[in-house]
Amino acid sequence: MKQAQVCVVGGGCVGLTLALGLAKANISVVVIDAAPKQVLPGDEYGLRVSALSLASQALFESLNVWPEIIAKRARAYTHMDVRDQDSFGKIAFNSDELDLPHLGHIVENDVIRYALIKELENHSQATLLFDTRYQQIHQSDNDVFVTLDSGEPVIAKLLVAADGANSAIRKQFNLPITFKDYDHNAIVATVKTAEPHNNMARQVFLPTGPLAFLPLPDANTHSIVWSTSPEHCQTLLAMDNNDFNKAIMAALDSQCGLCEVQSERAAFPLTMRYAQTWVEGKVVLIGDAAHTIHPLAGLGMNLGLKDAAYLIELLSQQHKEFASSRTLRDYERTRKLDAQKHIAMMQGLKELFEGANPLKKLVRGVGLSLVDNLGPIKHLFAKQAIGK
Repeated sequence: MKQAQVCVVGGGCVGLTLALGLAKANISVVVIDAAPKQVLPGDEYGLRVSALSLASQALFESLNVWPEIIAKRARAYTHMDVRDQDSFGKIAFNSDELDLPHLGHIVENDVIRYALIKELENHSQATLLFDTRYQQIHQSDNDVFVTLDSGEPVIAKLLVAADGANSAIRKQFNLPITFKDYDHNAIVATVKTAEPHNNMARQVFLPTGPLAFLPLPDANTHSIVWSTSPEHCQTLLAMDNNDFNKAIMAALDSQCGLCEVQSERAAFPLTMRYAQTWVEGKVVLIGDAAHTIHPLAGLGMNLGLKDAAYLIELLSQQHKEFASSRTLRDYERTRKLDAQKHIAMMQGLKELFEGANPLKKLVRGVGLSLVDNLGPIKHLFAKQAIGK
């Protein structure tokens, strides 16, 4: 039998971040994850990357994993260029304008996960159970009981569901969810370009959806995220590499010259999910189990990390009853409000930049141009974009 104050189900970046923060606060934690332990990433870039905000960087610095992330593989970006292919509108800003060394970092999710596991293994308060599944979860007024496939029980004062967008725990406890199909699929791939990226993150809004070019450590290599209609997605996936290279170069208006895809292409459907209830007794949702949003602004990982940071803060401050109802409701209320705000913002941006309606094109062009030319508003927009 294993006992801990907190049991985290799900060993992705958000669940591991929460576990590490709790362990450093001298709170015992068990992590259960069906996936294997993350090994040191190889020479090839992973397809899933995140644009980490300055706030996320500060969190990882406080947990002592940032040096490992930087040492392995990460790219700071100092410039952002956002434009609408179908109008004259664009906005560009850089770190110098905001008196910052950079705007954020592009990091592979596997690199983040590896660094978190490496640091967690140094803490006696943390127990990591990879390649491990559970059979049942039950809770009483004071405890949560998890039965592993092996039959071994795990008993905790709090269970955190960090088991992703299709959370089995959310479903088991019948926590209601609001969802909306974005009618987009996201294609991810690694692309080499003739021109260097010069530490610039680019995003162009196309009539079918946004295309992001994110700088990787190699000067001419990018991670791309192309969100588009399911029909267009299938067309792009069916192309040979030569035709796909031409398609992405044309979509980016040849900003980086000739393009050459370096990896396989993977695609996944995009859906907005928002759990109406995040807490049920001693069970709480976090990260993608609680919310998923469109990746057009790269906020998904950062939102989940903010969930983890706030829950760490609340649980670390408790002196009497651990994980009290009041504490968990505070977490739910605060983080739901932030998630609602970002979900609404992403929906508004998606609808504004979607399609070729002449009025929309005019609004997009005028709006982006005004923001780009009005210093204070531009700075505010930039700070929102980088999580300041």
